[in-house]
Amino acid sequence: MDLTFDDLLSTGAHFGHLTRKWHPNYRPYILMAKHGVHIINLDETLKGLQKAIDFLSETIENGGEILFVGTKKNAKDIVQQEADKCGMFYVVERWLGGTLTNFSTIRKSIKRLQLLEKESSPLYENATKKEILALEREMIRLQDLHRGIKDMKRLPDAIFVVDAGHELIAVKEAHRLNIPVVAVVDTNTDPELVEFTIPANDDSIRAVKLLVGEVAKAICRARSAPYPGDEAVLAEAEIQPEEELEVSPDESEKEVSEEAAVDTSKESEKEVIEETNQEVDVKSEEVQEET
Repeated sequence: MDLTFDDLLSTGAHFGHLTRKWHPNYRPYILMAKHGVHIINLDETLKGLQKAIDFLSETIENGGEILFVGTKKNAKDIVQQEADKCGMFYVVERWLGGTLTNFSTIRKSIKRLQLLEKESSPLYENATKKEILALEREMIRLQDLHRGIKDMKRLPDAIFVVDAGHELIAVKEAHRLNIPVVAVVDTNTDPELVEFTIPANDDSIRAVKLLVGEVAKAICRARSAPYPGDEAVLAEAEIQPEEELEVSPDESEKEVSEEAAVDTSKESEKEVIEETNQEVDVKSEEVQEET
């Protein structure tokens, strides 16, 4: 896993909800409270993410399939993109009750969709214009609901959820069928609802993208498949050493560059700290407005 503490810190993954909205079972993952907002311990986030990645990688290596679930507005696009990159199934529109527990009925609905998508389908034979429009509207509705699971032939071996509290129905269905759940959990949700908890801010788009992307990369590695975007990074890494050899500075220039690197690193640390304090101040202002 390439993710670091600083990567999480820069995305605001450590910001929880207001202290009065927390769940008591979340206590082991909380570092402190500041200005009425809980701060999540990012060391626990890294530990939880590593355990989740190990489990999901083992599941994939054993021929298993993962279902990504994220219907929140700030997560749905990210979940769909990352699930597509690693070749897994996903649900980003409304979770249909019974998607797991009544999977046979969902399969019938998917077969209906596949029939509607065929231009030579017998459904369109001898149909009036009004009936054809009704069938097309039904096809569009089913496409939105089933586009991420249209090719899912069986129940998944595990599900990966963004915000276990928001996707509570999906989590409960998985538990009923003994399907393990990996989830990004914020301070307002019971972490004991899922088997593998990744404690983090599930409202930050940058944090969600970072965590879901790391999971997608791990799944690609387990499948021995390239993660889209890694090829360009590897190509740049291969070219960079040759360029450095051609324009290698002398010893005095090296010392200057090292000092400059130290100064820039200090400046970046200051920027992160200032950004963190600003976000805390924003949440504290929200608390004052509510009170």
